[in-house]
Amino acid sequence: MSTTVRPAPERGLATPAERALFRLELSDALRSRWLLFVGVVYLAVFGGFVWLGLRESTVLGFTGVSRVVLNLSNAIVLALPLVALIATAHTVVRARTSGFFELFLTQPCRRSEWYAAALAARVVTVVGPLVLVLLGALVFGLARGETEVAPLVARTLAVSLALIWAYVGLGFFISARARTAERATVLALFVWLLGAALHDFALLGVLLQLKLSPPVVFTLAALNPVEAARLAILSGIDPELSVLGPVGFWLANTLGAKWTLLVGVGWPALVGTIGLGLGLRRLGRDDLVA
Repeated sequence: MSTTVRPAPERGLATPAERALFRLELSDALRSRWLLFVGVVYLAVFGGFVWLGLRESTVLGFTGVSRVVLNLSNAIVLALPLVALIATAHTVVRARTSGFFELFLTQPCRRSEWYAAALAARVVTVVGPLVLVLLGALVFGLARGETEVAPLVARTLAVSLALIWAYVGLGFFISARARTAERATVLALFVWLLGAALHDFALLGVLLQLKLSPPVVFTLAALNPVEAARLAILSGIDPELSVLGPVGFWLANTLGAKWTLLVGVGWPALVGTIGLGLGLRRLGRDDLVA
């Protein structure tokens, strides 16, 4: 009796199945003009926030690139989570309900290979236009003689990538759990509202009722990846974090700008990794056919 020795699976997108599935997912995004849509959204939202910030610069007290990045941070924490959730919340549930998985089951592929390929395609789709926008801001700032633009853009890019990773992971987890596209949409909108607005309202309500110490307030705020990202960006243009009052004074003297950046990058990255792991586990246990 002869035996067939199968080669050990390679890591990353190195296997032929993963590369083929990645090309399939990416070509689908290109056909639907998703990259163009994301780029237009970034330009519109970022440009609108920067323009409004320039008009209110005398009130805020910031000048130059710092003023731009201050308002860009507000656009980032609102736009990036929503775009990441829209790009990922329907990935698994759409493949299940459209019949794609029925074809997938006839191919010599693992579920984890398709999952990795779909993840890579979504990350490229969401991150690509953002990198182009930030590179444009870098070139524009250097052309105007703004010497501090490079570290600010690098910090913004690092925080943005971590925030995207967090909500890509949450989006895949939602998509793996939802049975219908409608339910996935509702859950994605709820997660975005929770991070963008509801968490702030709940925290303000707690602060109005209880007198909490600055470390507790920071912990409650940083549990939200959006708030952690906002703090990391603000610490780059105002190391004293004076706009945050006592909490900012505690952060500046206890953690400092470097540790605040580490929290703003590390915690969202951890949230996204956990979400992706839970989504893959759910996909491995559920039926692929609705």
